Amino acid sequence: MANTMIPACVQDERNSKVLRIGFVTDETIYKMENSKVVMLHNPATGSDENVLAGEYNDTMEVAEIQKSAAGDSVLIQALPKGSTTGANQFLGSKNVKDLAFLTELQDFIEKRHAEMPEGSYTTKLFKGGAAKMCKKVGEETIEAIVEAMNGTNDQFIYECSDMIYHLIVLLTSKGIRIEDLARELKARHKG
Repeated sequence: MANTMIPACVQDERNSKVLRIGFVTDETIYKMENSKVVMLHNPATGSDENVLAGEYNDTMEVAEIQKSAAGDSVLIQALPKGSTTGANQFLGSKNVKDLAFLTELQDFIEKRHAEMPEGSYTTKLFKGGAAKMCKKVGEETIEAIVEAMNGTNDQFIYECSDMIYHLIVLLTSKGIRIEDLARELKARHKG
């Protein structure tokens, strides 16, 4: 295996945030493919080191490794544990695309689910159980339908946003990520 170092970009697979920039060798890539743990090569020590990131400052799972056509750079799609908002991110939230905000929102909702802070509306939903969450999704869906039929686009957007928020709370309670829905829709797409 060649020990030539090439640049590597570690990116959060869920929201496209760049988490780290570093170097890899063919051996580093081989190790990542086998261990499914994100690593970068440390030129100072000559060794491969696990990359720590995310809310829990833990190792990250490799989702995909893509080498450029010329073989002179690598994109590592990673799955950090918990949110990557704030610490250990290379690019801030302002660089995240609008759709990726749904991932950030679910990260926040997951944190609420883990901590269950008193006085939080989200905590109240989780404490109400699946029946309460399903009822809220249904109510918000009906409100969105009413606005679609009789309201303005702004009112429709507002009610759809409520519906999506409550749906993400329900998904989180079931251990399902919004990205799981995106993958399902992508699999169905015949485009």
